[in-house]
Amino acid sequence: QVRLVESGGGLVQPGGSLRLSCAASGFTFSLYSMGWYRQAPGKKCELVASISSGGSINYADSVLGRFTISRDNVKSTLDLQMNNLNPEDTAVYYCNSDPYRGDRDVCIRHGDVGYDYWGQGTQVTVSS
Repeated sequence: QVRLVESGGGLVQPGGSLRLSCAASGFTFSLYSMGWYRQAPGKKCELVASISSGGSINYADSVLGRFTISRDNVKSTLDLQMNNLNPEDTAVYYCNSDPYRGDRDVCIRHGDVGYDYWGQGTQVTVSS
């Protein structure tokens, strides 16, 4: 039923750009706050950026000025434009429907919270 599918990840050189997209289905996308998380081996599940149902946006300090989050409520998609990438941005990036929870230990649904939806993740690798 509910499905979030990320795409757009890949291998890029430092300083390069990449655009991630999340396609949502099975729920009323326009009514949900959405966010992008990322997790690298040995690291926490970091909230990178969030956007509310009304369009209010927040970014992690580590990506401020480099990343841009956006949503299209007609297409039910969530995008993340990533510019000036550096090796520290290397991680699996996830689309999520409960960003108000903030950073987590692991990118997985919290208990049995039904509206905390996750995609399968897409790998972003920044390396020369």
